[in-house]
Amino acid sequence: MFSKSKINDPGPKQVGGAASQPDAVPTPQRLAMPPEAPKAKAKPPVSILSTDLTVIGNLRTSGDIQVEGNVQGDIRAHLLTVGENATIEGEVVADDVVVTGRVVGRVRGLKVRLASTARVEGDIIHKTIAIESGAHFEGSVQRQEDPLATGSAGAPAAALKPATAPPPVPNAIAADSTDSMA
Repeated sequence: MFSKSKINDPGPKQVGGAASQPDAVPTPQRLAMPPEAPKAKAKPPVSILSTDLTVIGNLRTSGDIQVEGNVQGDIRAHLLTVGENATIEGEVVADDVVVTGRVVGRVRGLKVRLASTARVEGDIIHKTIAIESGAHFEGSVQRQEDPLATGSAGAPAAALKPATAPPPVPNAIAADSTDSMA
């Protein structure tokens, strides 16, 4: 019987009780650490839109997006990288925005970086910004503490539109012309 237990048990554990106890202590610690580490680092992989891909519609993710193709729509992400040959026509909202390609539309981000090959036509609302020499930018730049908040960025634009919008005047003229005809 003793020979069977010796075969089933590894040699160091059987040599002494002290040798088996140190092995037992690290084993539970090793088992406890790996399950905790993946939970903390569980992050979705980067979504890549290749150069031959054209997306018509809005994109929304809590992860990272790397655009190398064309997007006609708004993008919301954690980290957005616009590749050198990429074109985005729409609003871009992300914690971190790195533009090396072309964006036509508003850019909102905590950190916005325009590389030397970047072409941006639209307003940039940011907390921090970096524009490399050679980048092309047409629009306004506005610093905000929370550029990702939709109310703070949308309120000034909404407030300006009614004051400068000419459509109410033609409607009033059309109503006057209708009254004079009757």
